[in-house]
Amino acid sequence: ATETRDWNRTWYTANPDLTQCFQNTVLVWVPCIYLWLLAPFYCLHLYCHDRGHIQMSCLCSAKMVRHHFKCWPAFIVSCPVLQEPHMLTILAMCIIQLERIRGCRSSIFLFLFWVLAVVCALVPLRAKIQLAMDEVCSRTSAPFNHQPTDSARMCISQKPSSGERFTAKTTVSLVFNLLQNPCPVKDASFLSKILFWWFTGLVVKGYRTPLEAGDLWTLREEDTSQKIISDLEQDWTAECAKLQKQEKALASGVALGSRLPEQAQLLRKLQKEQSSGFFLLRTLARKFGPYFLTGTLCIIFHDAFMFAIPQVLSLLLDFMRDEDAPLWKGYFYATLMFLLSCLQSLFNHQYMYTCFTVGMRVKTAVMGLVYRKSLVINSSARRTCTVGEIVNLVSADTQKLMDFVVYFNAVWLAPIEIALCLFFLWQHLGPSALAGIATVILIFPLNGFIAKKRSKLQVKAIQMKFMDGRIRLMNEILNGIKILKFYAWEKAFLEQVLGYREKELKALKKSQILYSISIASFNSSSFLIAFAMFGVYVMLDDKNVLDAQKVFVSMALINILKTPLSQLPFAISTTLQAVVSLKRLGKYLCSEELKMENVSKNKRFEAYRKIHFFVDRISVSVPRGSLVAVVGPVGSGKSSLLSAMLGETEKRSGQVTVKGSVAYVPQQAWIQNATVQDNIIFGREKLKTWYHRVLEACALLPDLDILPAGDATEIGEKGLNLSGGQKQRVSLARAVYRKADVYLLDDPLSAVDAHVGQHIFDKVIGPKGVLRDKTRILVTHGMSFLPQADLILVLVDGEITESGSYQELLSRHGAFADFIHTFASTERKESAIQRGKETFQTLVLGDTTNTNLQNMEPVSETDQEQVPEDLGKLTEADKARTGRVRLDMYKKYFKTIGLAIIIPIVFLYAFQQGASLAYNYWLSKWADDPVVNGTQIDTDLKLTVFGALGFVQGVAIFGTTVAISICGIIASRHLHMDLLNNVLHSPMSFFESTPSGNLLNRFAKEIDAIDCMVPEGLKMMLSYVFKLMEVCIIVLMATPFAAVIILPLSFLYAFVQSFYVATSCQLRRLEAVSRSPIYTHFNETVQGASVIRAFGEQSRFILQANDRVDFNQTSYFPRFVATRWLAVNLEFVGNGVVLAAAILSVMGKSTLSPGIVGLAVSHSLQVTGILSWIVRSWTDVENNIVSVERVNEYADTPKEASWSIESSSLPQAWPQNGTIEFQDYGLQYRKGLELALKGITLHIHEREKVGIVGRTGAGKSSLALGIFRILEAAKGKIFIDGVDIADIGLHDLRSRITIIPQDPVLFSGSLRMNLDPFDTYTDEEVWSSLELAHLKNFVSNLPDKLNHECTEGGENLSLGQRQLVCLARALLRKTKILVLDEATAAVDLETDTLIQSTIRTQFEDCTVLTIAHRLNTIMDYTRVIVMDRGHVSEMDSPANLISQRGQFYRMCREAGLV
Repeated sequence: ATETRDWNRTWYTANPDLTQCFQNTVLVWVPCIYLWLLAPFYCLHLYCHDRGHIQMSCLCSAKMVRHHFKCWPAFIVSCPVLQEPHMLTILAMCIIQLERIRGCRSSIFLFLFWVLAVVCALVPLRAKIQLAMDEVCSRTSAPFNHQPTDSARMCISQKPSSGERFTAKTTVSLVFNLLQNPCPVKDASFLSKILFWWFTGLVVKGYRTPLEAGDLWTLREEDTSQKIISDLEQDWTAECAKLQKQEKALASGVALGSRLPEQAQLLRKLQKEQSSGFFLLRTLARKFGPYFLTGTLCIIFHDAFMFAIPQVLSLLLDFMRDEDAPLWKGYFYATLMFLLSCLQSLFNHQYMYTCFTVGMRVKTAVMGLVYRKSLVINSSARRTCTVGEIVNLVSADTQKLMDFVVYFNAVWLAPIEIALCLFFLWQHLGPSALAGIATVILIFPLNGFIAKKRSKLQVKAIQMKFMDGRIRLMNEILNGIKILKFYAWEKAFLEQVLGYREKELKALKKSQILYSISIASFNSSSFLIAFAMFGVYVMLDDKNVLDAQKVFVSMALINILKTPLSQLPFAISTTLQAVVSLKRLGKYLCSEELKMENVSKNKRFEAYRKIHFFVDRISVSVPRGSLVAVVGPVGSGKSSLLSAMLGETEKRSGQVTVKGSVAYVPQQAWIQNATVQDNIIFGREKLKTWYHRVLEACALLPDLDILPAGDATEIGEKGLNLSGGQKQRVSLARAVYRKADVYLLDDPLSAVDAHVGQHIFDKVIGPKGVLRDKTRILVTHGMSFLPQADLILVLVDGEITESGSYQELLSRHGAFADFIHTFASTERKESAIQRGKETFQTLVLGDTTNTNLQNMEPVSETDQEQVPEDLGKLTEADKARTGRVRLDMYKKYFKTIGLAIIIPIVFLYAFQQGASLAYNYWLSKWADDPVVNGTQIDTDLKLTVFGALGFVQGVAIFGTTVAISICGIIASRHLHMDLLNNVLHSPMSFFESTPSGNLLNRFAKEIDAIDCMVPEGLKMMLSYVFKLMEVCIIVLMATPFAAVIILPLSFLYAFVQSFYVATSCQLRRLEAVSRSPIYTHFNETVQGASVIRAFGEQSRFILQANDRVDFNQTSYFPRFVATRWLAVNLEFVGNGVVLAAAILSVMGKSTLSPGIVGLAVSHSLQVTGILSWIVRSWTDVENNIVSVERVNEYADTPKEASWSIESSSLPQAWPQNGTIEFQDYGLQYRKGLELALKGITLHIHEREKVGIVGRTGAGKSSLALGIFRILEAAKGKIFIDGVDIADIGLHDLRSRITIIPQDPVLFSGSLRMNLDPFDTYTDEEVWSSLELAHLKNFVSNLPDKLNHECTEGGENLSLGQRQLVCLARALLRKTKILVLDEATAAVDLETDTLIQSTIRTQFEDCTVLTIAHRLNTIMDYTRVIVMDRGHVSEMDSPANLISQRGQFYRMCREAGLV
């Protein structure tokens, strides 16, 4: 034993060495024992995990044999005790061969063996080289040189991941994966895996060109939805069965016939929710737990290394103090500290990588389970949760589970870390460590209180009150922008929005000040803890001396302490949120499912409504190929009968058998966000002839001619760009195309016009339709179809009261006969109205639709050059940007703040860091103070100065954070104001081509990012940049020679950082773009689940959901790996600074004091964290500065003319007469298009009443748009009272003339605000206008009268009342010119008569222009202008025009007026 260990020879010497015995035994046997002991377990592991055979080239085989023979002599020389050294190499080669057979490309086991062999061989090699040098004998040194190099070469070349070792001849599956751009991690070496070097290729690609979805790797098999969910679904089904057993056991425990009290029922419900959440957690843990535990092991190792570093620092400082200590010890401690820092980094990032991978898999698993559940959940369970709640489960709750996976270990590990920190601090400072605990107890609850207060302020004040109010108002402004422009109300609403915005910014300022206090206290926490501990330590006893060891080891421990202290509250809150999410998910996943036996259908089914009534006592047999009509009043159970046939409702008793396949058309058409063709063929192969026949039968061909790209036109969410009738016909076409045996049609003809309905019945459903040979069950209200039905079922309250053919039922004179008589009268009325409506629609259908440029514009030349695929696309969505953000955006942002504020902030940051540097330097000087008679002098003064400097730093931190927050508020105020002005000054064409969602997104998400995220990122970035500068200054102060190392490291850092930022930004964009299709698909599926089930398309939709989730994960996976890649590489740069500081300190031992060394080394230990945070915050700034770019986009769009002209000499009372004159007036909707009005010349006299008529597209509304300058003249002029309207401001014009629009638009706010937003009129005038508009009685009966709050869009008033409010607006303004865009069938006859009579009496002395939709309203007008293709074709009094028998006469005859 003494021969093996000789401390005088190994440690207490200037020339350390190990004993010969140790070298010949321990160093030889360690790698051997490692290999022999673990080889059986490793072979077993390989046996259990077969990944396919890997071929080996002849070259590789030859190199293997060569290495074997080359290394053999080296091992014999170094292993004299080992009798059979070649056995070791043979075993290693056998393992390599086994790995190849089992498809293992990267061997951690052998890598560690070769590293161990090399390390153990280095010591004897050094000893022998030393011996040879001592004897000055070069002869013996050469042979030994082979061993480490050969072993090392073997370590590299024989590592199973080597490129040389394996050729491209792999199995078929591997070739297939290669074609799919597989993830390189699979084939990466152990070293590449732990350092994330396998990711470098993507980073380089992202740096060269912006990444696209095609550049990303396919998911590894173990990360795909298919693999994860197939295994998990079986486990979850088993867990659900256990839960149901428990419930049954509980239920059987309660006596039969007795009811549980309400409290007990509630308790049982809560228990079920909790246990379902627990079962879900257990299922997930069983699936992902083992892999997660490897991560937990990594974090334990990380903590061990983290706590070892201060101990090594303590030894290094001890070495610096000991003048006799040999130099090699210093180098040993420096190298050890570097190695520990590197290992700490590696284990930390392996842990984070494992957590994020598990989190990603949990997300995939939960999304898959929820999606599959949504396809089988029964109707009663489905009613308990909205579509939004289900989508929320896969968006918000899965995110909470991912956070839980990352932070869960902190819940139990953070308290242990805190305890260890305090234990080590106690070791150094004794009971004074308790003062540190007291400080912690004071600081962190304060931070918690501030966070709570801030979150309250954020949610209640900023978010709910002001921000939501502002966004709601903006939404209304965008929806009613046309009215705002007609009435010249933009300024009033601009003021309202800015009022909300000011309140929002005021609350934000309060929140930011609170946050600044929190930041200042947290950043000063290490100083405060140190101040408390050191203060108590030196005050307790004069003999307590603060030396470098105590000070800087304590400071290193305090810096460690900050991490668990900040993580613990967050980890607890994340865990609690995850528990709630698990309960919600468990509850949903355990809800009742549709039973398979339902499909063998029955007599008695529970209906959809909450009141329990039944489709009861039904006994019907439907022969094959017959048409059955199901009729009955609303709520009689017609739809429930179809649901029963689909197996959608709960079976109680009986049997119904459906033979053959089923196609279903629901009452409310369900349309996917896909092309028309995809909606119709619905996953089947396209058969051209049959497809065309289906389109023709369902009357879709005329619609396809109108759509921009025919059947390739994309349909918006929920069929956004189709009318109700079109949606219903697409839904019917989907069923017809299916060629099913049984058709269940739930009132498909209700949404279509009468003549179209008749066409569809004749061509599709009826005896001569394409489905004539199929069994059809048609729920209908259409009386005209019943005579052609083979069988009619009459349902009343869920029972079939009568059944038989049409004639049979009529002859019985029962409920059916009554139903026919009541329905016939209403249907006659309806068809008459319908015919009248159709006539008018063909005559003069509301021309106001022409202002919608999307509907009206022909395709211009540039549009025709587009790729045909883009033709059917909807309004352009937001583009995903590529590349780095332009420098102009930063300039724009900082310009809005102003240089006068930015420069003082930079100085304040410099001052803050200067104070930090000063107090740290002061501490090092204090530590170096000589000890006289066991004490240090002037400790009180030193403590006071230390405290004062720390306090100054705290105040400076508070100042900088507040200053940056205020700068952010200034910038966002300016940018919001510019955005609002730009949008409100845009012409109508801008709003028609830009989706309101895009604009709202700018006002909500982008402005929010500018409010909070950009200043937040800048704060972090600046504080860490200045902190890094402080560290560099301290290291350079201690060892100026470090500049030689720091300079190249900083270039390397900048190099790595630039690569990361470009790739990270693009990955974030790709991930965001691929996320929304998941939720859209979920939304659609939940709403159309019954249709998907009826058509038996569940597996196709599940595959689509899997593809969407996997596509999102392909960009999410590299995104979190990118962060790990960066962190590992940067932390190695940071650890280089640690090594440089430590090595140079050791070299300058004779000139440096322990205090300055402690200061330099303890600060250099923080570099790794600082570097990572700088890049992270810089990336955040770059990602969020995009918001400035997006907000600024609308600065360059075309704007309308100025609202008012300063030099205008317009009389106050203009227009006094109300004459309008058009001189060769022409108007076009867009440059390059044909003129909508061509050379109009006419003169309208004062007090004249003029009606404007014409067919659709004739240019009626264009005249009104021209008068209000909604569109500017292409040629000619319009004069009002002799003033050219083009020479005056838009508001001057629009505020002096009035329009009553076709659609009555109201805004949320008081009734008075809706009538008079500028408060220009008195209450008496307002009441007078209400009286004339026949609204006085209604308003005076309201509790708040004029202050009655109108909801968004005036929803709490009827349509007629809204139209009367618009009339009251016109009466209040009482201008000399009134334009009436007459409402169509929106207003009932009574309201219409009121409006017409009021206009005739109250606007008698005004010029009235009526764009007429009902010709009878203008028959008493002075003149009628008939428009045709932009020209005035006829103009005279109505009587004269009728006598001329021209176009007007024909229109009157069609309307039945002559």
